[in-house]
Amino acid sequence: MTGSDGTGGTPSAGGTAGGSDIRPVATVDPHLEPSVRHQHRMEMIVAGSFAAAFVGTVGLAVVYWYGGQDQWEGAFLGLVMAGLGVGLTAWGKYLLPQGPFVQERETLSSPSAERVAYSASFERGVGEMRRRSFLGKLLGAVLGAFGVVALFPFIRSLGPQPKLALFTTSWRKGSRVVQADGTPVHYNDLEVGGYMTVFPSHDANSAISQTLLVRPSSSPFTTKPGRETWTPKGYVAYSKVCTHAGCPVSLYEEQTQQLLCPCHQSLFNILDGAMPVFGPAPRPLAQLPLYIDKKGYLRAQAGYDEPIGPGFWERGA
Repeated sequence: MTGSDGTGGTPSAGGTAGGSDIRPVATVDPHLEPSVRHQHRMEMIVAGSFAAAFVGTVGLAVVYWYGGQDQWEGAFLGLVMAGLGVGLTAWGKYLLPQGPFVQERETLSSPSAERVAYSASFERGVGEMRRRSFLGKLLGAVLGAFGVVALFPFIRSLGPQPKLALFTTSWRKGSRVVQADGTPVHYNDLEVGGYMTVFPSHDANSAISQTLLVRPSSSPFTTKPGRETWTPKGYVAYSKVCTHAGCPVSLYEEQTQQLLCPCHQSLFNILDGAMPVFGPAPRPLAQLPLYIDKKGYLRAQAGYDEPIGPGFWERGA
């Protein structure tokens, strides 16, 4: 029996019965193979580096949260940087294909055998990436945690939370009126026309509780309806924190019965509930209700009836 070409024998080894030129080729592209021999060991090294970086991030957060300590903060930050550096370097150098790759291209179309080999190699590469997805997740966890910790200095720079400090001071019912050195104020300590800065006895020198005590008269007077008992023996007390920008209202003009804020020249009428009569202050100063105890010392009937100082979002009208 003869072949199709008129000669005896079988089809050539390079072809098939259908005449196709497909030849068996290797499904593993050596260019896409990692350069390290023990891949699993290197994966553990990368994972350990990322885990060390994560531990450093947590340690940095804890140290910073509890007040900070320069040496420990530097040590933990160094651990984070070292862990990320070693992990990323090892991952890129030993677990990824190493270039450069140069492919000579004679025609724009690839033979069928090369397309089959590329498809098999690409699928294998995707499988390798999926198998190592835990490294990417671990890296993402480290970077995410470190990003949160990096916000700590910005948040702390905003200062402490005001909480109820915007609404209340240290003045309470029965608080004794004292001077800066803690000396209690007796009703005979000031003559008519005198004034001084006072504080509650349990929180002397508190900035938000500083109060201007003035004695414009020797007899009680009413600054606003409902405050008939707030000025015993002519003593009246107003918050020293200006309602414009929080400056200390520190000057008393006896002839005009006005308090002056020297920062922006706001004037307050002490006989009319410290209503502003000049300047940028938008509201009157908060008044502290006073009474005199059995020993003749001044005390507070209660705290201020409204928040002191400038306005803020939660204050309301």
